[in-house]
Amino acid sequence: MSKVLTSQHIAELRAYAERLHPELVDLRRTLHRYPETAFEEEKTAALAASLLEEAGLAVTTGIGRTGVVAELRGAVPGPTIALRADMDALPIGEETGLPFASERAGFMHACGHDVHTAILIGAARLLAAHRHLLAGTVRFILQPAEEINAGAKAMLADGVLRDVDSIYALHNLPTLPAGQVAVRQGPMMGSVDRIELVIEGKGGHGAIPDQSIDPIVAASAIVMGLQTAVSRELSPFDSAVVTIGSLLAGEANNVIPHRALLTGTVRTFSPEVQELMPERLKRLSSHIAEAYRCKAELRYIPQTPVLAGDARCVEQVERVARTLLGEDRLKEAQPTMAGEDFAVFLQHVPGSLFWLGSGPASRAEQAFGLHHPKFVVDEACLVEGVLMMAALALEESGQWTERGRPHQAAD
Repeated sequence: MSKVLTSQHIAELRAYAERLHPELVDLRRTLHRYPETAFEEEKTAALAASLLEEAGLAVTTGIGRTGVVAELRGAVPGPTIALRADMDALPIGEETGLPFASERAGFMHACGHDVHTAILIGAARLLAAHRHLLAGTVRFILQPAEEINAGAKAMLADGVLRDVDSIYALHNLPTLPAGQVAVRQGPMMGSVDRIELVIEGKGGHGAIPDQSIDPIVAASAIVMGLQTAVSRELSPFDSAVVTIGSLLAGEANNVIPHRALLTGTVRTFSPEVQELMPERLKRLSSHIAEAYRCKAELRYIPQTPVLAGDARCVEQVERVARTLLGEDRLKEAQPTMAGEDFAVFLQHVPGSLFWLGSGPASRAEQAFGLHHPKFVVDEACLVEGVLMMAALALEESGQWTERGRPHQAAD
């Protein structure tokens, strides 16, 4: 990373980030106490906007309903680099016992978006204090509603990526020790689609099944049959997951209901497989239901594509991580079927998402995963997250002057 940041610059940036750390811990804990779910992040957004304004950035609110966008202009002209963090919490009751645990019963930052928000604000403050090193503009994007795969699309519709040349994001990972970073070339996270299935039968008395058409039996067969879309219709070298997460039917133990309602999620690891899944699942569910004299109506709802970073941007993350953290703390990320709607942004602008370790250093210590009611983070990750995001913007803007403007984003 010698083209842009000298060892002295890096030392200065780290010292500044470490001085910020106590304030970022306080901010993160405040956000953690008052979690807000998708498209309800009004207090979170207001606090973030005020802190970004205090740092001297131009701030716009209400982008993508409850999102916040702030811009910092550098000392000389250059590209527009976007840094993104998500803000929303989950409808999960917290069981950590932390002194700063959620004060909203049934809601929790169980995915660490409070950490992401604090890191982005810290990166904004660090870059504002070092804008003499910056060419071009950094656009800070605080996104709502990642957990329901809707926030990126909402912000995109409001033009959040207009004139953006590249975009970066991080996600904390409690199974990766704090101080480490993981990224990979090619697909890194799965696509996410939703399915809603209605099975229509004929209700009746549970003691007289011959005079009814039982949708529960048909639904049970469909749950099992849908798995053949993966096991018998995909190559063993392709990956996909079909999970039925809810099955609602009937209210009494001695009544055959008229209908059954199922919802589920479909995950794939390639755009080609994702494109073919709707036809497969509709065909299977319809024909299996017909075998049980029922009718099936499947609603297939595409949500997010496969997340795969731009090759050059992934290399940029690797280069920055090696410089800031050392070769031994840069890992190759393992692919996962978990999804991230940052993938929607990557359809329009080259960029990369990387994992930021937020877990214990020792494997002997238990690490609860994302979305767990006992999920905790090692807050030391805040410093490394701030440094990574800020250094990516500085490195990207500095290299732009040599290679020219690489990309013009679509509105």
